[in-house]
Amino acid sequence: MTLKAVLFDFNGIIINDEAIHEALVGEILLGENLRVRDRDYKEVCLGRSDRACLTKLLALHGRVVNEATLTQLISLKSRAYHQKLEALETLPIYPIQEVLMQFQDLGVAMGIVTGAIRSEVEWILERAGLASYFSVLVAGDDIRRSKPDPYGYLLAVERLNQQNSTLNLQPNHCLAIEDTPAGIQAAKKAGMQVVGVANTYPFHMLQRQADWTVDDLSELELERVQTTFS
Repeated sequence: MTLKAVLFDFNGIIINDEAIHEALVGEILLGENLRVRDRDYKEVCLGRSDRACLTKLLALHGRVVNEATLTQLISLKSRAYHQKLEALETLPIYPIQEVLMQFQDLGVAMGIVTGAIRSEVEWILERAGLASYFSVLVAGDDIRRSKPDPYGYLLAVERLNQQNSTLNLQPNHCLAIEDTPAGIQAAKKAGMQVVGVANTYPFHMLQRQADWTVDDLSELELERVQTTFS
């Protein structure tokens, strides 16, 4: 078994924007005359797509919305998110470029598997100068089953194989980088090893589920990871 690909979550791994998302979801549901409790947001939204988040929060309040209304709420949030980030002088990107360069030097493919909307992710990656590192992006637009379902990770493997037919990539050739229990569960269900980064949840919570756990991604010992795969 060889490490052939590294698949990154986006929110909470590439960009430190979870607080922005929580505030925007609260504003949107306040417009629906609903208030979101902090613990409800953490339980049903962290690591999941906007679609899954809003659907579950609305259901907690006895609201069932049709597809058109849900799409409208997601679009409203996306526009507000873009406006919030455009107003910032500097994007809140985690110091991840050195790690990306190290993986690039190893010759492994890199991709992103996220519940975030594709247009948001692409805009941020371009503005942060990180887009060239990633050959595959599986976004919330591509999936109907949010993490902890493994579908997004399996789709990333499929797309990497489509890009390079000689890669012969299998899930057990992949390392996932995640910051939430939902994300770790998704990658593990897909058959991948996982690094949990304690950016969003406490170290001890991620340590119970991930193969490796670090307080900061720069602490990851790549040699030890390679040894495990080889």
